[in-house]
Amino acid sequence: MKRFYKEVTVSAAPFRILLDGRPVKTPARVPLELPTAALAEALAEEWRSQGDEIAPEAMTLTKLANTALDRVATMREAVIEQVAAYVNDLLCYRAEHPADLVTMQSAEWDPLLDWAAERYGARLRTRPGIVHFAQSDDAVAALRRAVEAYDDFALTALATVAPILGSLVLALALAEGRLDAEAAFALSTLDERYQSERWGKDAEAETRAAGLLDAVKSVEHFLHLSSRTR
Repeated sequence: MKRFYKEVTVSAAPFRILLDGRPVKTPARVPLELPTAALAEALAEEWRSQGDEIAPEAMTLTKLANTALDRVATMREAVIEQVAAYVNDLLCYRAEHPADLVTMQSAEWDPLLDWAAERYGARLRTRPGIVHFAQSDDAVAALRRAVEAYDDFALTALATVAPILGSLVLALALAEGRLDAEAAFALSTLDERYQSERWGKDAEAETRAAGLLDAVKSVEHFLHLSSRTR
């Protein structure tokens, strides 16, 4: 789509993006209303930075805000279910061998499980292998309550990042500021890091990982900008 506007501004609360004075709407025709001035200014900058052709795929924050308003706000319970399903957590499935990988997983992952137990009252069990096993009802309920407490914008961030990390604990740690994007992603790719250190790097895998890390960083930025308490 060709750029059809010249000036991008932000309205006073409620915070909206204005293109030549006209408010932007989401794809579902909902007013693009943001929770904070900081997020609104960041979205406005995405619109300002467009050239003669509008490239929606480059407007990461706008896409996340559209998702919050069009999907999460209207399907909140379903999204909570999807996010809470990641209680089947990557951090709980451990290698049986080699011994140095077992040690590496324990050293890097156990502190996050300890944090989740202390922060949310959710003690997740671990087990060798990749065969699915159930966590306790109490732990599942506690982590679901943690997810339910987030507003639509933060829930959008969780729903975006939990599948990338394969971990509800890591997603919550990112949302809480317990981990930054690089640390969370590094923990989620521990096994891959181990393999590359042992057998050498794979260029294609590294390119894919870089793209995923960029996505996690975008989510982290979105969380920070949309928070009313930071």
